Amino acid sequence: METVRFRHAHFSARFPVGERYAPSHFWLRPADAEPGSGPADPATDGLWRVGFTKFATRMLGELVEMNLVVTAGQSVAAGLLLGSVEGFKAVSDLFCVADGTFVKVNPALTAEACLTHAAPYGNGWLYEVEGRPQSETLDVHEYIALLQQTIDRLQASRYD
Repeated sequence: METVRFRHAHFSARFPVGERYAPSHFWLRPADAEPGSGPADPATDGLWRVGFTKFATRMLGELVEMNLVVTAGQSVAAGLLLGSVEGFKAVSDLFCVADGTFVKVNPALTAEACLTHAAPYGNGWLYEVEGRPQSETLDVHEYIALLQQTIDRLQASRYD
């Protein structure tokens, strides 16, 4: 898997090159593709797998529980509230990052919710949606630039 390494202060991670990244710190890739397998075309309709980026898992901590308010076959849109997630460090709303139809939640998470932290780009994906990613998705380099700004802003706010 081809990755780009990012390091800033106390955070270091490798981000797969082929995924699309939402500004809300989720990754998306075609469900039949391997992690980092090549550039995904965000203008293509299809079955997309969605998960937390390594940064999101760092902010949330290990996933404890995920409660969804959507069901398989339901129409969804980017920005729609799908439910909430609870981690060791935080509770957060879970929003959709694609337009289309909700397909399913990752069944492996019911047995091992910690997969989102241990394997965020592998078996730790969150859900699948049939449709098209939100138009604001970024490639890995654009996402890393956004991440740099985000961490800088978080660090600056600690001293305000």
